[in-house]
Amino acid sequence: MLVGVPGLRWADLSETGTPNLWALVGKSASASMSIRAYPRPNHPSTCPVAGWLTVSAGQRAGSAASECALPPAPQASADGSATVPGWAELASFNAATSYRATIGLLGQAVRDAGGTVAAVGPGAALGAADKSGNVQKYADSAGALGDLSRYALVVADVDDLARAWITQPGATPAATPPDLTRQARAQAVAAADRRVGEILRLLPAGATTLVAGLSDASATSHLQVAMAEGPSPAGEPYRRGHLTASSTRQDALVTITDLTTTVLHLLGTPVPEGAVGRPWMSGGAAPASVSDTVRELSDADLASRVLVEVRAPFYAVFVAVQLLFYGLAAFAVRRRWGGHRVLAVTQVLAVASGAVAVSTFLAQLVPWWNLSHPMAALILTIMGFAGLLAALAFAGPWRSHVLGPLSVVAGVTSLALLIDVMTGSRLQVNAVTGYEPVTGGRFYGFSNIAFAVYATGTILALAGVAQVLMERGRRAIALAICLAYGLLAIFADGWPAWGADFGGVPAFVLGFAVFVMMLSGRRITVGRLAIVAVAGAALISVIALADWLRPSDQRTHLGAFVQQVIGGEALPVIGRKLSSMLGTLGNWQLTALSLAALAFLYLVLARPSQWGASALSLAYTRAPALRAGLFGVLTTALVGFLINDSGIAIPAMALTVAVPLTLAASIRALQRSGPTTPGRPSAPAGSTAPPGPAPR
Repeated sequence: MLVGVPGLRWADLSETGTPNLWALVGKSASASMSIRAYPRPNHPSTCPVAGWLTVSAGQRAGSAASECALPPAPQASADGSATVPGWAELASFNAATSYRATIGLLGQAVRDAGGTVAAVGPGAALGAADKSGNVQKYADSAGALGDLSRYALVVADVDDLARAWITQPGATPAATPPDLTRQARAQAVAAADRRVGEILRLLPAGATTLVAGLSDASATSHLQVAMAEGPSPAGEPYRRGHLTASSTRQDALVTITDLTTTVLHLLGTPVPEGAVGRPWMSGGAAPASVSDTVRELSDADLASRVLVEVRAPFYAVFVAVQLLFYGLAAFAVRRRWGGHRVLAVTQVLAVASGAVAVSTFLAQLVPWWNLSHPMAALILTIMGFAGLLAALAFAGPWRSHVLGPLSVVAGVTSLALLIDVMTGSRLQVNAVTGYEPVTGGRFYGFSNIAFAVYATGTILALAGVAQVLMERGRRAIALAICLAYGLLAIFADGWPAWGADFGGVPAFVLGFAVFVMMLSGRRITVGRLAIVAVAGAALISVIALADWLRPSDQRTHLGAFVQQVIGGEALPVIGRKLSSMLGTLGNWQLTALSLAALAFLYLVLARPSQWGASALSLAYTRAPALRAGLFGVLTTALVGFLINDSGIAIPAMALTVAVPLTLAASIRALQRSGPTTPGRPSAPAGSTAPPGPAPR
């Protein structure tokens, strides 16, 4: 039994207001559900029609309508069947989208397997119809269907919330309706609870019940309710606790496309290739009491909603502060503004600035979204972690080394994200630079931004370690350590069970190869770069193929892409990602940040100043490994920009880590050098550097 309650959120549930749903929580597995369907232009919320069609297709689906409307009433026939009006237009629209959703897939699969599908309500008819838009059995109420055990699948639409929202006084068809008042929402939820209770009392013994909030009933999108009670696809009953699915790899988080696959697995029906979800399974333990479970899941929706609200202003503040810092640092480095004391302060701020990126993930260790002013709480939390990392960077004897503070921050960055991705990527969920469960883009592995931060931290940390070892005459050991950890880092980035990062591996391989070649003194040629590029592409292809060889319900998006290539569906996916990559150039904030960081690197650090020779040249002289590391990072950022749909976000975040830390190393080199006369300009590739004290 699939009961869809469009718009039902965990915050709607209470012991007195929704007694039937409350009791179900006490004996079911439960989770938050991401309901992202095919998006309407300029509208963030998912409408009931799109939610039900997504269940029907097992893939993101929607309609051409720009406004939210209730599903159309099906045209009933004398034999109890029904037809969904406008089905051909809906099928054509979805077949032409980049997702190529095949609506009717669920109903058709059950029907082809010899089962009978019954639908209760207009929305359920959309979800239960076969590919021709026909519903085998339709009724306005579950009671009118008679004995429910006669049907392989019963789909019910409890639309009280959606109906109250869309038809409220003052709502116009051309606009998204405003949110319901608290009283109106409570009344609609109570009515929905009564209808759910009536349906549950009609269920035959041993039936599995899936309850899901299939769409929004508000102007903004939320995580919705997901519950499962009864036998699971694995055979044993769903345990009282959390739900999970391999589509998210997160405890207490599932997706709307999982519903289709779950139903088919429960029925023992083969899952068609068009369905992209994974079956719901029992996850970890939930809090002991129902109230605590509801509170926990409601808090997850709050965190995701707050993230959506604070992300844009956070980036505005983040970019503005970075640009201001680059401007002030330029005066300190090039004009001797404030002397050595200001240089020292600038170095500390540079190290803290380089620690901001990883601090956006570490901030998830603190529930900042629960505070009364979440934006301020987020910024203070990130600043707190960045300050702690800066303090650590200057706390030990390594602080006097040119690459000491850089190595500490870069090392923490690499290790923190490596450990996180190996243990479920929990720091990336709802992080301001990580995943948004509400939008449902990705839920596990390395996001593109996390990859940029991780790869940058890894290469710079290895540069610092290699420099120390080479100063002690242990070049072979330095190269061995770099190769060992670097290959582990790349493996973790691409392996489906961890990073599952398709576009990151080729970029990481190429950047790491540039770093190792420069570190070992080998000449970089076009031929060698081409060989490395082919090796990187081959590596991720082998990983993707290995993922594809697994059962379809265990594949990640890497294996899914192989299947799309085999099925001739890869070009639309590539086209969608290419369009997204080019579209990121319109993000003026990240584009400005990238250009400002590069300008600071080339026009400030790489040119002679009133302090004497180029600060970057001095840093290269005292720590030659920095040059290899910086060029490895720049290569990774450039290739990552070209082959990932996040586009400009990758170099923006990579440079946000690399340039401030390079500035800190350059300042330390200036501090350790005596007065020099200005030399000729240099570039990061490094011309002949001025003489200085022996490297340390």
